[in-house]
Amino acid sequence: MSHDIIKVSRNTANAPQSAHSTQTVAFSHYNNISAQLPVNPNTGDIVVGNIKAQAKQCLTNIKAIVESIGHVMDDMVKITVFVKNIDDMDAIDEVYATFFSAPLPTRTVVAVKALPLTDALVQMDALISNGEGTAPQAPCPLVKVSRDTQDAPSCAMSTQTVAFSHYNNLSAQLPIEPTTGKLIAGDITQQTEQCLNNIKAVLESINHVMGDIVKTTIYLKDLADIAAVNEVCSTFFNGYVPARTIVNATELPMGALVQIDTVVSHGDGTPPQPQEDSRFIVIEASNTNNAPTAPYSHTVAFSHYNHVSGQLPIDATTGEIVSADVAEQTKQCLNNIKAIIESVAHVMDDVVKVNIQVANIEDMDAIDQVYNTFFKQDLPARTVFAVSTLPMGAQVQIDAVISNCEGTPPQA
Repeated sequence: MSHDIIKVSRNTANAPQSAHSTQTVAFSHYNNISAQLPVNPNTGDIVVGNIKAQAKQCLTNIKAIVESIGHVMDDMVKITVFVKNIDDMDAIDEVYATFFSAPLPTRTVVAVKALPLTDALVQMDALISNGEGTAPQAPCPLVKVSRDTQDAPSCAMSTQTVAFSHYNNLSAQLPIEPTTGKLIAGDITQQTEQCLNNIKAVLESINHVMGDIVKTTIYLKDLADIAAVNEVCSTFFNGYVPARTIVNATELPMGALVQIDTVVSHGDGTPPQPQEDSRFIVIEASNTNNAPTAPYSHTVAFSHYNHVSGQLPIDATTGEIVSADVAEQTKQCLNNIKAIIESVAHVMDDVVKVNIQVANIEDMDAIDQVYNTFFKQDLPARTVFAVSTLPMGAQVQIDAVISNCEGTPPQA
């Protein structure tokens, strides 16, 4: 595989544009789409009204972006729905299902404290399959493979796992007992175990193991539960620990205390990729002394992507938050990401997607003044939302996905 695969950043006038992100960034066999708010691109105004109207506008914006790059909604692999009120999901789902005809993508649903526009009730981002690849890759009619197993909870609004090329994206798993479809009774330890057992069941149904996971995002109702969750996670991984981001949710579906979604390496690829050429691609986990230590990997590379763990504004030498000033905290988060990226011989302009969690959504103007200075070329796709609390009382946390043109051995 060529070391010169090109990142392709694109915008369309048919969806809202931003000075701080690109609508879609394609690299290799995936497109990363920035979170879409319920904004009418013709007026620049938010659709004020009921939740159905706002959900429809978010999906219409995503559809416009997808179609502008020669794709369709059924090319979607993963979607994340951020809502102000978890009780709105029934109404959202009535609209949501009308945008797809093939098996539904994997999905994560989470309620958050605030969204970037005051009147927004919902925001959605997405990951799209990109069979044509990016230059100089030759177009390839790769097949998207959607699968479910009875050994994990099923949902009418999502598929448990969707594989495309060299990745599987799993729907976020709740602590649901699959035979009853009900949330298990128990504390955070038992609920975390159930989430991970559900993930394990999905993986085993597609001939994968927990050690194939490259990134987890853990949504918690109470950040005080982090230590207990980390302890449970340690029992499911033998030595190697995937990249990780921990997010404080205002509410989770079914009143759960925890929800976990995962990105999984898929060395065998999807047809017509030749299994014998690619099934032994290596997961490369890496840490650097120039970023804060954590009980998980700083970055995990597989095939043509690197996944960087959520970075807090911690000085790596002191282990402390750098400052009470949000601009300084943002700079430290991005410097930590930069140190991780440079430790694996990459640069900030290799970033394809950024996720920013803030304690106060009104801080975004100050954050953006710092943010844009870290990039020289087209900005990554981006998702922003506010949470009630961040670890260590931080005001901002940032994670990232990085393009990896060299791939990981033994390159097909």
